[in-house]
Amino acid sequence: MQKITPFLWFDGKAEEAMNFYTSIFKNSKIVNIIRYGEAGPRPKGTVMGATFELDGQVFMALNGGPEFTFSPALSLFVNCETQEEVDELWEKLSEVGEKQRCGWLKDKYGVSWQIIPYVLGEMLQDQDAKKSNRVMEAMIKMDKIVIKNLKRAYENN
Repeated sequence: MQKITPFLWFDGKAEEAMNFYTSIFKNSKIVNIIRYGEAGPRPKGTVMGATFELDGQVFMALNGGPEFTFSPALSLFVNCETQEEVDELWEKLSEVGEKQRCGWLKDKYGVSWQIIPYVLGEMLQDQDAKKSNRVMEAMIKMDKIVIKNLKRAYENN
């Protein structure tokens, strides 16, 4: 059992968001759904809460209403192995959303994501400060992270 689980509060779109996210990430599934009954407070049959997995990570979702919204102060960080994975996730999650700087985006539900290739962290932690600084300078100019451009900055003497 996962000790800490992200809990996402939606305004009526929990089921739609769950279906969207599980269609994008591999090894994903909806685990269970609890629907509102006669007692409400939302319409009978609509999703009250649910549990789903994205690539093995458990999430919970609630249709809680308009009282709370998402903020970029909390984002979902996705480690990517290849440029193809970055490209696919970036395009799917930002469709109808908002593309932002440095690998960040906001999806159509207002959830903030960071779509980051694993190699970026390695380059930024390099013992050679000149290399890591060049990578940082390249990254801050990007919206979607492009690995070949990071490598070019890293290797440029």
